Amino acid sequence: NSLGDARHLARHAAEIGADAVAAIAPGYFRPGLDELIDWCAQLAGMAPELPFYFYHMPSVSGVALNVTGFLDKAGQRVPNLAGIKFTHENLLDYFEALRLDDGRYDLLWGRDEILLGALVMGARGAVGSTYNIFAALYHRLISAFEAGDLTTAREAQAQAVICINKLAATGHFFAALKAVLRAQGVPIRCAVRQPLPVAPVDQLMQTAERMRRISNV
Repeated sequence: NSLGDARHLARHAAEIGADAVAAIAPGYFRPGLDELIDWCAQLAGMAPELPFYFYHMPSVSGVALNVTGFLDKAGQRVPNLAGIKFTHENLLDYFEALRLDDGRYDLLWGRDEILLGALVMGARGAVGSTYNIFAALYHRLISAFEAGDLTTAREAQAQAVICINKLAATGHFFAALKAVLRAQGVPIRCAVRQPLPVAPVDQLMQTAERMRRISNV
């Protein structure tokens, strides 16, 4: 939300050897398209040697836009614009953005529940929450898709949706994610920062233990 802070962090990222810079839209004073592009240009300009990714997640930022139109216009203002972390359900916009300028941009898919749909549209990469804990399941989905076995791919996607819904049903999605990682042997706590609510660790660990087997499918 603070462009000054964001510019400072982008410069810091470049100085310490980061591979890229990414930023979500400011969500308090929400910009229009032209204002957002100007905001991105100022931010990306602090690390011009690094690829810049825009994080499109309107469910969190509240900034809804047509990504294809954003890329088409922002590409003229932001020389190091590399692509989008696309966390939205609009597969048509995603498909058109993938094809823009002969596939110029890297469109990383971010909605775990419909990864298969994105693969059909041509996705070549994905970044998501539950890939961290159900990697084997998603690898099975991807391998089945690449082999043309859509039945197995759909079954894997359906299982992923079931798992995600179970995590969400705890009422503490992010803490539940951390609990599953902890059950898998990652030495972390289940604590989350405010304003997320304090999670019942014992209950979450019981859920995590039940789901650990799924992570090795």
